[in-house]
Amino acid sequence: MKKEKKAQELLRTYMRWPLIPAGASVAAAFCVTCADRKAGLIAAAFALFITAFCAHLYLAGRKNIVKALVGWSVAADELQKRLSDDLDVPYAFVDRQGIIVWQNKTMKTLVREKKKNPKRFQDLFPQITLDEMNRIGETEDFHAELDSRRFRVRITRTGEATDRIFAAYLYDETELRTLQEENASMRLVAGLVYLDNYEEAMESMDEVRRSLLAAMIDRKIVRYFDGMDAIIRKLEKDKYFFVVERKHLKTLEENHFDLLEQVKTISIGNEMRVTISVGIGDGGETYVQCAEFARQAMELALGRGGDQAVIKNNESIQYYGGKSNSKEKTTRVKARVKAHAFRELIETKDRLFIMGHRLLDIDALGAAIGIWRIAVSMNKKAHIVVSSTNSSVAPMMNRFRGGEYPEDLFISEDQALEMLDDTAVVVVVDTNRPSIVEAPKLLEAAKTVVVLDHHRQSSDSIKNAQLSYVETFASSACEMVSEIVQYISDNVRIRAAEADAMYAGIVIDTHNFQNQAGVRTFEAAAFLRRNGADVTRVRKLFREKIEDCRAKAEAIHNAEIYRQYFAISQCPAEGLDSPTIVGAQTANDLLDIVGIKASIVLTEYDGKIFLSARSIDEVNVQVMMEKLGGGGHRTIAGAQLTGVTAEEAKQRVREVLDEMTEKGEIA
Repeated sequence: MKKEKKAQELLRTYMRWPLIPAGASVAAAFCVTCADRKAGLIAAAFALFITAFCAHLYLAGRKNIVKALVGWSVAADELQKRLSDDLDVPYAFVDRQGIIVWQNKTMKTLVREKKKNPKRFQDLFPQITLDEMNRIGETEDFHAELDSRRFRVRITRTGEATDRIFAAYLYDETELRTLQEENASMRLVAGLVYLDNYEEAMESMDEVRRSLLAAMIDRKIVRYFDGMDAIIRKLEKDKYFFVVERKHLKTLEENHFDLLEQVKTISIGNEMRVTISVGIGDGGETYVQCAEFARQAMELALGRGGDQAVIKNNESIQYYGGKSNSKEKTTRVKARVKAHAFRELIETKDRLFIMGHRLLDIDALGAAIGIWRIAVSMNKKAHIVVSSTNSSVAPMMNRFRGGEYPEDLFISEDQALEMLDDTAVVVVVDTNRPSIVEAPKLLEAAKTVVVLDHHRQSSDSIKNAQLSYVETFASSACEMVSEIVQYISDNVRIRAAEADAMYAGIVIDTHNFQNQAGVRTFEAAAFLRRNGADVTRVRKLFREKIEDCRAKAEAIHNAEIYRQYFAISQCPAEGLDSPTIVGAQTANDLLDIVGIKASIVLTEYDGKIFLSARSIDEVNVQVMMEKLGGGGHRTIAGAQLTGVTAEEAKQRVREVLDEMTEKGEIA
């Protein structure tokens, strides 16, 4: 705009220059006349001649210049029209109703080739809606398809809202996008394959056949990837590394990583089926980053119990498999190593803050009490962070209030934040997800974090833990802490009340030793029993109220059997002190019905819908709850839904069950 104004000023000045000598000659004649009349007459005659000549030049020149400008403008306009019409780029004008008001020859040819006769722009590109066009500021690009060709559609808006018109340019990027996709599909992804239970499987058969089993496993894995032009190398007896093009990754996903099931079919007399875990790193900026993603994916796969594949990239994490139960490790080497590492860490600190998850349950409380006893035995200050309690854990907590226990055994999050410094360590028990811990601000502020948990890890697990001990085959956090107590020091002596709390955590989480109870579970229970745990005393503490029994009976009575194998029900919350606990107990009881593979109980409480999912061994309810934003263990999991009604929550559960059944994720 400034350049146009400058050009107009220059042209106006150029047109007026003849008036300058005319004015100068008149002024000179006037001055001469004042000095000498005769000379003034001569000067006046000369000035008149100059003025007449300049006037002629101005009028004649102006007419010719205007005529030339008009001619140039007409020619330029015609040239611009021809250029627009003959432009190789498809080009069209669209009004604010989306109607095509003009299109150049290339656009007409393109439309004719596609055998279309569009009146509206949305007839060509329905994905570019009129609302999106009206929201354009000045210019915006869209990527759209027209039959088999791909275009980058640049739309420029001109005019006001009342007379708005859009100019649409179509740039064919079919070849470019095809080349980009081909290049992307040829990118390499890194992967790891680990045998989950190699040692245990080998021990389950005689020595003569062990080498044959190892050879068959190796052959199965190598042959599977040979069909994908992969590079695969055996790192150790139970570990493999492979590199494959990204285009084959889609095949693996479509087949739901059937290698997991193929390896399980290998049987030459081994009593235990071999399972594998696969970790794949994709989308890294460098191949080194892809390899790091693969390592992190493998950690997630193993942390979730193995027998599954995990794909990790910059944007998301995908899980496949996970149908088998975690195999219990009979050796306690890992527990001993973690216990010694925990002791070394505590020795360098002055204070411990121990916390579990929100809505504290007896397993989290028992584990926290066990860690507190370890800290006290090592002459360290320790506190259990509890923001709120419910009636299910109140009887057990009351045993630790007053008497021989300090008043600051249980503190709030705010109190913990005031005391937190560089010499403190935060110990998280019975959860590995930062979003559901009792004191999230404390976790964020802490520089040293320890995680002890038995739940399968998810993508949002605690990342900054200096020491992480997650055993998915463990029945409960109390079982893990019981083993740590035995190995961390000979000076730890737990009292009867503390043994009761830890024993109660095992009993509740195993549903009276009916769920996820292994050899080490009973060994932990025996250790606690030797230290004063009383079965009768624990049973009395957890007797149910009549209102809870009625609520469970009503929920069981109203249970819906969906797809023959899944029990879905809603537990009433009115009049109950701990409705979510009752809902979880109802889910456990529903599994006692013949033919039920999994149970899901909804409880409406505190403005949310709490889901409790349980199974025995046929359904991975952790995967089910993860699809609803929750998580947990393979046979025990849960989720929380907000902004939905109970009926809407039930429908979402049904949709997840339908999806998992169709994809074969339910055994």
